[in-house]
Amino acid sequence: MNENDELQLDVIAVGAHPDDIEIACGGTLAKLATQGYRVGIIDLTNGEPTPRCDDPAIRLAEADAAAKTLGIAMRKVLTLPNRRLFDSFEARVALATEFRRYRPQIVIGFGNKTPMASPDHYQAMLITDAAIFYSRLTKWDEHFAGLPVHIIPVHLNFHLGLEPTQVAEHGSHITVDISEQLETKIASVLCYQTQFPPEKHRTLDRVRHIAGHAGAAAGFEAGEVFATTRALGCQDLVKTVLPTA
Repeated sequence: MNENDELQLDVIAVGAHPDDIEIACGGTLAKLATQGYRVGIIDLTNGEPTPRCDDPAIRLAEADAAAKTLGIAMRKVLTLPNRRLFDSFEARVALATEFRRYRPQIVIGFGNKTPMASPDHYQAMLITDAAIFYSRLTKWDEHFAGLPVHIIPVHLNFHLGLEPTQVAEHGSHITVDISEQLETKIASVLCYQTQFPPEKHRTLDRVRHIAGHAGAAAGFEAGEVFATTRALGCQDLVKTVLPTA
């Protein structure tokens, strides 16, 4: 195995802050890891300051613990500013550079605004969309530390997991069965003790409820829903709709 093989990831999930990914799709990432896929998380900011965290290093340690809980192969926190995250050329290049470095086949990110929550989430969506495009642009290597072009075949959008699921207006949506991974997902969220102290554990009840609601619609005990950026297609209808057949 050469160095490029060691860096290669199958899936990268992009969040604005540490804990976004755990809440949105931690169950799916844990499932992918147990299935043998190499999964990475990129947080655009360190998420600080927050009311109960006295040092950004504490939040980073919590993020590392959460990644280990999920079985994540790589987690990287970029140095973009929390609370002041904006879609910009510099932010797009920073994320696209990581895509070129780790060469994922699938990127998962925010798919919409999150009203009454951080506006960083929507900016993260814009940055991710642009970075996927930048990753494949030729004759621009000077902006990406000389890393080669990389085309990302599949882009999925997640729902934050704290509000009722909304089906994408365009494309398609797919539900991942996380019945066996729900408790792992919850455990990863609990790694953020500064963000979810006992008095805020009601948030976990909402996460469980949303997972149960999403799963029930697909016949699972718990699920996470992803929207596709283009319509899903298949060659074998039976194997697609009856995956255990």
